[in-house]
Amino acid sequence: MFACGSAAVAAAAPRILGRRGVCATRGARALRVLGLESSCDDTAAAIVSSDGQIISETVRHQHQVHEAYGGIVPGLAADHHLRNMPLVVRETLEKAGMGMADVDAVAVTRGPGLPGSLAVGVAAGKTLAAVHLKPLVGVHHMEAHALMARMGAEDAVRFPYVCLLISGGHTLSLVVHGVNEHTLLGATRDDSVGEAFDKVARELAIPWIDAEDGGGAGPALEALARDGDPARFALPLPMEKSDSARSLDFSFSGLKTRIRRMREQGAFSAACRQDQADLAAAFQHAAAEHLQRKTRRALAHAAAEMGVAATCLVASGGVASNHAVRAALARLADRHGLPLVCPPPRLCTDNGVMVAWAGVERLRCGLLDPYTIDFIQRWPLDQLKRMGYQRRSSSLF
Repeated sequence: MFACGSAAVAAAAPRILGRRGVCATRGARALRVLGLESSCDDTAAAIVSSDGQIISETVRHQHQVHEAYGGIVPGLAADHHLRNMPLVVRETLEKAGMGMADVDAVAVTRGPGLPGSLAVGVAAGKTLAAVHLKPLVGVHHMEAHALMARMGAEDAVRFPYVCLLISGGHTLSLVVHGVNEHTLLGATRDDSVGEAFDKVARELAIPWIDAEDGGGAGPALEALARDGDPARFALPLPMEKSDSARSLDFSFSGLKTRIRRMREQGAFSAACRQDQADLAAAFQHAAAEHLQRKTRRALAHAAAEMGVAATCLVASGGVASNHAVRAALARLADRHGLPLVCPPPRLCTDNGVMVAWAGVERLRCGLLDPYTIDFIQRWPLDQLKRMGYQRRSSSLF
């Protein structure tokens, strides 16, 4: 049974929204949901209203912590979440001029992600919700990315739509039929595209950058690629052979391995900035083209095999902030007569806003969680509907 704690807790929650989320009491005030995110290395919190307004948000990155290791170190990430989470929550409330009494519900990333990192966020979310008698919503990290484009634009981004989720941990295409209901079309067979960006940046010895809208190795590679010639080191596209070209899946390990072998064979010098820039541009072009081609097949499959009349193409996740990737997907969407919808770059990377908004969407459907939930490290998105959530009429709606 998925309910909000005990009957006493449920009774304590104020009735705010009526049918279809229209405010029923407290004048015209919309719901305000606190969202917490700690699935990887960013500690984030945000307060979002049910009418799509960002009231406040805070994020603390760990780029400087992990750069020396060339990637995320799970133990260090969890330690810094422990330090940062209380401060991030306090700062978010202070920016909003609110206390927990003014928050209507708490949403927290439950998975998938690094177990130590997830544990910190889930413990914080459960504690805040239980102590302050608030409804709790455990959020699937990838559903939060998939729903982010709808925030404040539900009339434009209508179900169903085809979504490409591209990040450091995931690369997949899916049909978003509605909240809690998704059909997986294709997934990476090896590395995610974000992981490939990070590993290629390491092969090219590109220093990480720090930026408010999400820094790290991938954005550093993109910045360097602007000065490069992608034709100088033309790379073969993955999965273009006859036995894999029709697949909806993705693969990026071949691109990464090719560049490593080129370095080992002396085909370029990581100490030469022009070599770095040209190879960064070649890799980025190949990755963007591969994403475009496989997404084209996903759109065709959804239409022809599933009868899905997609309203738009949505791209989200950290790599969706890459301008070359966006341009390739925009060309694809235009050829299909669909709008391409991407959240602003800073909301493509992991953030508390997307978690809070997913909490709003799930609350509207009565998808609440008990205070006893735990994190789920590996959690296929298409399993959400099979988890047996009992849709309840929340006291908030």
